[in-house]
Amino acid sequence: MAMIVFAGPSLGAAPETDGRIVFRPPAACGDLLRACGERPEAIGLIDGYFETRPSVWHKEILWALRQGVAVYGAASMGALRAAECAAFGMIGLGQVFALYRDGVIDRDDEVAVQHGPPETNYVLLSEALVNIRATLARAVAAGVLEQGGADGLLACAADLFYKERTWEAACAAWQAQGAEPVRAAAFLQWLPQHKVDVKRADALQLVAALLAHKGVDRPPAPAFDFAHTQFWEILRRRVGASDSA
Repeated sequence: MAMIVFAGPSLGAAPETDGRIVFRPPAACGDLLRACGERPEAIGLIDGYFETRPSVWHKEILWALRQGVAVYGAASMGALRAAECAAFGMIGLGQVFALYRDGVIDRDDEVAVQHGPPETNYVLLSEALVNIRATLARAVAAGVLEQGGADGLLACAADLFYKERTWEAACAAWQAQGAEPVRAAAFLQWLPQHKVDVKRADALQLVAALLAHKGVDRPPAPAFDFAHTQFWEILRRRVGASDSA
């Protein structure tokens, strides 16, 4: 079967892949387990639910890997799970994954966003903190902000609840804390044409990696014991998954 990618606001409109990739909405608990039953060549996890629905279990990823299905992660929930499951064979890609893997960031809300429904291509209503970090680094490199100013603005953004984390709200809090008005105005003028969307870049990197994936690249089943716990069996029955090992 074609490869399966779970994506939403990080990717936006799905690119054309000539049918080689089936794009599905952000993953929730049980979705990866269900997808394994279709025997895909690979699964890509980009976006996943975490508040309104139970999140993808780590154990679903282990199940896929145990059956020899390559699992890639990037950008958002995929980057988080890849950092947590890399030791078991999950393949992490992109800058966000590297930040989690290396311990530079560790908060879940670094990648969390408020967004619109699928009919709007998951239009973003808030800004991911990882995107704010990358944009502020670019502003410092361009001489638009000094490092101290960028650090102050980042701290203001990090203090906001993820659903309220917009550039407007972060900059308002920054100026309320005494940011130099001229410097703040220069940054806000520079921002629209130069802000960074590292999550989308990472999501596109995952799609490209899957398009380069070949069946012969399917990794051998990792050497770990998979425990069929009571809760796992309940989930397996709920999604109607096969009991094959």
